[in-house]
Amino acid sequence: MSQLRVEKVQEFIKQEVSKIILNDIKDPRVKDCMVTVTEVAVTGDLRNAKIYVSMMGSEEQNKACWIGLNKALGFMRSEIGKRIRLRFNPELSLEIDKSLQYSAHIQTLLNQIQRDEQNR
Repeated sequence: MSQLRVEKVQEFIKQEVSKIILNDIKDPRVKDCMVTVTEVAVTGDLRNAKIYVSMMGSEEQNKACWIGLNKALGFMRSEIGKRIRLRFNPELSLEIDKSLQYSAHIQTLLNQIQRDEQNR
């Protein structure tokens, strides 16, 4: 399959899943934490899509949100099938994207090094 088509489908799925999470999922566990879809990786045959999400909130809110998102996977898949015209509806899976937390950790370390150098 054309790489350009795969990239377009990835972007469409990312946009639609973001809209679904923001507007259509009524689960209070998902509404309580801030969820961002950071990336979508689709296989070349468009049969599987891995959705990377970042969650902001307390640890227990994130756990509850993760459970709510996993419960809503079937709903998200059916909505994607209605919104995007594909021959096959991709099988969805979720992954936690920790890149934002990692970058915040690196920034903290860099700030600490800078403070230590200034105190010398």
